[in-house]
Amino acid sequence: MKALVLFSGGVDSTTCLALAIEKYGVAEVLALSVYYGQNHDRELEAAKKIGEYYGVAVKQLDLALIFADSDCALLSGSANEIPKESYAQQLAHTDGKPVSTYVPFRNGLFLSAAASIALSHGCEVIYYGAHSDDAAGNAYPDCSDAFHDAMNRAVYLGSGQQLRIEAPFVKMDKAQVVQKGLALGVPYELTWSCYEGGAMPCGICATCRDRSMAFAKNGIKDPAMEEKNI
Repeated sequence: MKALVLFSGGVDSTTCLALAIEKYGVAEVLALSVYYGQNHDRELEAAKKIGEYYGVAVKQLDLALIFADSDCALLSGSANEIPKESYAQQLAHTDGKPVSTYVPFRNGLFLSAAASIALSHGCEVIYYGAHSDDAAGNAYPDCSDAFHDAMNRAVYLGSGQQLRIEAPFVKMDKAQVVQKGLALGVPYELTWSCYEGGAMPCGICATCRDRSMAFAKNGIKDPAMEEKNI
């Protein structure tokens, strides 16, 4: 293997997967999907379908126990409801702290676990889909450029200079990620981003709003909303 892709089944990670496959070839790419106690399994279902679409190997990892004490709104058993506001609206009353859907140090944990798996499979690089919109306003601090640089250096040193991390969209906004994915022919109709686990995306949680806007900026409707009049 040449590349391991952290793969949630959403827009950003699926675009990362397409990039890695384009660069290395499907036989040299391993996708890693993580169960972390999220309150539905639609992400993992999407990841499986997309893996089948590309013919790429998808490995699953269960890290739910680590987040068992978190009150993050995305986790099963949390007393916090998923906000129905945009990220900007939420940040207006967080006093500079991350939003309630921030899973504590999730990317740090995922990248550390992925590093071990990547080394075991002989990979030289880990891809993940952090982009600038998520880092804006400290909403998701583990999506920032500074975080990426620090984790990349730690993994590079800790792996004996065998492994590095790439976040190809860390300086892009989500609309630019979608633009790249459309050029690559990414099957966005198979992806899942919604924080709710219904039959269709809710269309009003922050991540639904963000992805719909990203597609709109590219002149098309979000393919995930094709069957719903939103």
